[in-house]
Amino acid sequence: MGQYRVDLSVPSPARMYDWFLDGAFNYEADRAACEELLKRAPTTRALARNNRWFLERVVHALADEYGVRSFLDFGSGLPTQNNVHQVAQAVTPDARVVYVDNDPVVLGHGRSLLDANANTAIVAGDMRNPGSVFAAPEVKRLFTNDQSTSVPRAALFISVLHCVKDVEDPAGIVRQVTSRLSPGDYVAICHLVSDNRDLRDSVTDLMQQETRGNWGRVRERHEVEAIFEGLKVLGPGLVDVTDWRPDSELRQHQRSVEWLEYGGLAQIPVPETVSH
Repeated sequence: MGQYRVDLSVPSPARMYDWFLDGAFNYEADRAACEELLKRAPTTRALARNNRWFLERVVHALADEYGVRSFLDFGSGLPTQNNVHQVAQAVTPDARVVYVDNDPVVLGHGRSLLDANANTAIVAGDMRNPGSVFAAPEVKRLFTNDQSTSVPRAALFISVLHCVKDVEDPAGIVRQVTSRLSPGDYVAICHLVSDNRDLRDSVTDLMQQETRGNWGRVRERHEVEAIFEGLKVLGPGLVDVTDWRPDSELRQHQRSVEWLEYGGLAQIPVPETVSH
């Protein structure tokens, strides 16, 4: 997979997200970038929390309602409360989870957290190169070896595809991943969007500057909808994730205003059988 080096003077989207969630795995550069982001989009902390709650709900639904037992989490970010493996294994203790990230801080903290969990691993990988991710021994052990069974799997792209530039083709990345899955498997995706062009441009410029170009852009809803092309979107459809199967009226009132996370849950279509 290669080695990833870290420059703590350059903000990381994962560590910025951690700060918005009141985490402890962030540094001065991350905090300063967050403060600047809040000047442009003051409700970003609510956006981060809503995204985290969506992750918890969609993973619980996948494990409880859809019988998913293997999860591949792209751009997983730093450990916080109710991580994917904790939510899934609370439903079914044998659920298997592989986290994928290319941030050395994420990898270090993740490995220290997961060492004692045989059904969970974190791998150094870049979602822009799905082939190398699927070649990782941990992915083969915990994820791809279910391919010949009827037990469904799920790939997660939770608030990460906006880190991908247009030339790197976020929709193409998802297609590369789904091509390695099976009919009946699932994909959960959410993405930062805004209807305000000035806000999209302002935040995109800030994040590209702060991360020294290691970011994509805030997109529009129709662009996220295009990422789901060829997939069967499940109810309630593609929505502000605050409205995806909400489990709390209180949480629904805590909305971001300037921008939001937009997405949902989809399934790789199962070919229809022709009866004679």
